[in-house]
Amino acid sequence: MPLLGLSALATAGFVTILTEALPAGLLPRIGADLQVSQAMVGQLVTAYALGSVVAAIPLTAATRRWRRRSLLMLAVGGFLVANAVTALSHSYVLTLAVRFAAGVFAGLVWALLAGYAGRMAPEGLRGRAIAVAMVGTPLALAIGIPAGTLLGGMIGWRAVFLILSGLSLLLVGWIARRVPDFPGQADTRRGDLKAVFNQPGLKTILAVTLAFVLAHNVLYTYIASLLQPAALSDRVDAALLLFGVTALSGIWTVGAQVDRRLGTLTLASIALFAAAALGLALVGNKAGLVLAAIAVWGAAFGGAATLFQTASARVAGEATDVAQSMIVTVWNVAIAGGGVIGALILRQHGPVGLSWSVMALLAVAALLTKLGRQAGFRN
Repeated sequence: MPLLGLSALATAGFVTILTEALPAGLLPRIGADLQVSQAMVGQLVTAYALGSVVAAIPLTAATRRWRRRSLLMLAVGGFLVANAVTALSHSYVLTLAVRFAAGVFAGLVWALLAGYAGRMAPEGLRGRAIAVAMVGTPLALAIGIPAGTLLGGMIGWRAVFLILSGLSLLLVGWIARRVPDFPGQADTRRGDLKAVFNQPGLKTILAVTLAFVLAHNVLYTYIASLLQPAALSDRVDAALLLFGVTALSGIWTVGAQVDRRLGTLTLASIALFAAAALGLALVGNKAGLVLAAIAVWGAAFGGAATLFQTASARVAGEATDVAQSMIVTVWNVAIAGGGVIGALILRQHGPVGLSWSVMALLAVAALLTKLGRQAGFRN
């Protein structure tokens, strides 16, 4: 296992997640500095997700002939520029535009990571390699965002984004030295995109990804509201840390077994998440049980990216990067949709309504996974 190279890929994922989510932890400071409301600052996250949704598939298809390492370095270099401009900008409009551009680069990075990791690893260990490349996500959630928020309070939010820009510069050098280069593939035209989409099992994988990630974001976006009945509103940071730590255990478990038990692990993750949602629905006013449910939810979610990307890589074969771009698009649609749908549910039914709606989405995900065991989610 080429751990140094895979760790560089994981760091690229870490940078993309941290760049995406950090404004949420620094809302008041960014809003005061740019002289806009916190709701307007929240749109910096929306713009980032929208950039990934719009660009992931067409940009991945357009660059399939490019050498893989050069393309990855270019995408990471985009974060160097985007985060530097974010740190220096005093215009909300410019900041919003550059956040959209950062989302475009993120869509490209995420489309590359799973296929790249799989090509770096020996046969039989590709799922484990993808798990290593995906570890940047729970690390960003568990450590990066809390640390970045704390650091922003100490040295200012602009300095934090400059640090991220500097990390991107170091990462470009790391990729150049430790990540092997691979040739691109034949150009993908419109018909080829359709052919990839019609690969047996891929539609099911995309549908399960949408249902699972949408369920996650309905809860995660409004976790502060979920904690209110248990009088834990002032411990959101601790709850997020607990979620991130148990997510690390989830990705470790999935990474160790995914090459042999993909379908079983996918169903187990859905079942664990559903159990956590049920606990939040039934005992959402008991602090200890709420925290236990969040821990189970984190463990269930930690390996999700590895599961879905491994499944799509198996189905797509040579067209893995294009399939991954579809996963990225669906994932970001679910992020945006979770915020909108969760707000409507919260307004009509309160925090408990969020948990019951998540169980309905997970029931759909479980059914589709069972039906897809012969194609997308076979062991």
